[in-house]
Amino acid sequence: MGGLSIWHWIIVGAVVFILFGGKFKISDVMGDVAKGIKAFKKGMSEDEAAADDAKKSLDGPASERRALESDKADSTKI
Repeated sequence: MGGLSIWHWIIVGAVVFILFGGKFKISDVMGDVAKGIKAFKKGMSEDEAAADDAKKSLDGPASERRALESDKADSTKI
């Protein structure tokens, strides 16, 4: 039941380094993750808004024009 092996010390050292030192700090990493999530959500909402605008621009005048044309065609048949 002796002491710790070299692998235990390497793992402990890596955990200490990640938590307390170096550029790879937990707070920095979590901040970067949060920024990435925000950017992803913003991009998704912009894509949905652009798709809705495109759909409205395609459906709006064209559907009104088709409705008017079908009314004209129906009135000429009668």
